[in-house]
Order: sequence, then C-alpha cells, then structure tokens
Amino acid sequence: MGIIHIELFATLDLVGQAPGGPDEDPLGFPFGGWQAPLLDEVTGAQIGAAYEGTDALLLGRRTYDIFAAFWPYQEGGQDNEIATLFNSVPKYVASRGKPDLSWAGSTQLGPDLAGAVREIRDRHEHVKVVGSLNLVQTLLREKLFDRLDLWVHPIVLGVGKKVFDGGAVPTNVTLLEPPVAGPKGTVYLRYGLAEGTPGTGDMSAPDRGVGRDD
Repeated sequence: MGIIHIELFATLDLVGQAPGGPDEDPLGFPFGGWQAPLLDEVTGAQIGAAYEGTDALLLGRRTYDIFAAFWPYQEGGQDNEIATLFNSVPKYVASRGKPDLSWAGSTQLGPDLAGAVREIRDRHEHVKVVGSLNLVQTLLREKLFDRLDLWVHPIVLGVGKKVFDGGAVPTNVTLLEPPVAGPKGTVYLRYGLAEGTPGTGDMSAPDRGVGRDD
C-alpha cells in the first residue's frame, strides 16, 4: 500500500486559500498570492525535496485547471525538474463537473471519492495532494491521508478558507521530524497520521503539581 501525502501552505491563522496567486481563488478573498513575498531558499528547497519520489498527483478541480494551463509549457525552463515530474506522472482529478483532461496522464475520479483514493493508494507508492483545499478538507475529515507536510507562514489574514474548515474530525498526528524555520519565518512541519483520537487530562490534578503554591 502506498502513501497519500498532503502538501499544504497556510498562514498563522491557518488560512490556506490561494497562496500562489491573485487569480487562484479570488471570490471574496483579497489576499491571493500571499505566499510569494515569504518564499526563501530554505522553503524552496524543502518544497522541492517533498516531491522526490512522487509517482502520482491527486488534485482538486481548481488546482488541476491551474496546473494544466501552466506545467505542460515549463519543461526546459527554470522549473524544468518539477515540470518534467508533473507532466510525466498520472494525474487524478476529484471533480463533480467535466474538466478538460487533455493534460497527458489525467483521469477524473468517480463519485465514490473515498473508494477511488483507496484504489490510488494501492496503485502507487507516493501520491501527492497539492493545494486543492476543498479536497484536502475531505481527506482530513475521512482520514484518507498518511502524511501532512504543512508550511506555516508568519502572517495573519483574518479572512479566507481555513485548512480545517467544514467538519474537521478529532484526529491524532505525530511529528515525523523536528520543525525547521526558514529565514523569513516560515515553519515547516511534517506530520504522520496516528491512531486513535485526542485524549484529555486535568492539568490541575494534585499529582502534577500544577497550580499549587506549597
């Protein structure tokens, strides 16, 4: 069985909407492209390394349309390595509509999204989910992911679609490696899905010594 990796960019208040550009998801959102001023060499290297070994992409409709209009024309340019990768691997599109699937290797998933994602996981080793916030929220809610790479950026927007909007469920994750901060303050966090649901406790319990003054 393979691994479903979610690659996600978020602000400090966990807004994940339209990090890449002003036209990405503009409805009611004035901060499209908020990630661009915060990119640095450290974060760029982390993002590049995160795609190593990718053998399939799982994308929402909006992200797919953006990628399909851009990456097929980038081979031989500055982003040749990632363009060659994206153009060569299978692309799976989660959409209720009728997307243009002319980008080579593209397939639309059927209405049973959970079943389709499980089949993709069985078929590939490293499936990457890029952007695709609505799809990500479904995968988080259904616990249909294995890894979550989260870049938290040092800004607060106060508006926009958040990573855990829309019925997030109690979930445990485990930190897979120490966090790394770039020079502009972006923190890279790599989590793995863990079993069970979050536990609770009492920090004021006598045997913990919390809140005592003796």
